[in-house]
Amino acid sequence: MIEIKLSKPKHEGLRSLEECIFERISIRNFRDKEIDLEKISQLLWSGQGKNIYLRTIPSAGAIYPLELYVILKNKGIYHYDIKKHSLKLEREGQFSEELAEVSWNQVFINKVPLNIVICADFSKIQRRYGPERGIRYSLIEVGHCAQNIHLQAVALGLGSVPIGAFQDEKVKKLLELPENLDPLYILPIGYPK
Repeated sequence: MIEIKLSKPKHEGLRSLEECIFERISIRNFRDKEIDLEKISQLLWSGQGKNIYLRTIPSAGAIYPLELYVILKNKGIYHYDIKKHSLKLEREGQFSEELAEVSWNQVFINKVPLNIVICADFSKIQRRYGPERGIRYSLIEVGHCAQNIHLQAVALGLGSVPIGAFQDEKVKKLLELPENLDPLYILPIGYPK
């Protein structure tokens, strides 16, 4: 199995949080430019990092039902391993175009170098909080995760847009997700035009 070890995340940036909040907007026009692994490392850390027991986002009961999948344009689908702060190759190839198609043909998804798909294992949190609360808490958590990633993108000079309009089962099939995982959000990220 191919594994990409990611660089250690930085805990200090060049821009204030207030600047990033003020400047964050949804971007749908991107330049054709790759994002280096150091920036990808920082984005993933901001959404789910630290360690297996403590993360950059709050989670009901510290259960952490979210998993991050990464589609690197023309390279493949990767799973973010929080324990090792690494990317594990799931499938090699070009999947951005198909992701755009199953996202109701939002073509900019195929134009970005990086798509992060946030998924949840509802059953993991439902065991403790029941069916309705488990789903609610997972949906709250995905918002925390996505917002951290969006603000980190701004801090790194990148643009992003939250996507909830996609065909769930087709995204699940494309990513070859285990039965217990459901895709909740797609975050296309790149350099704004």
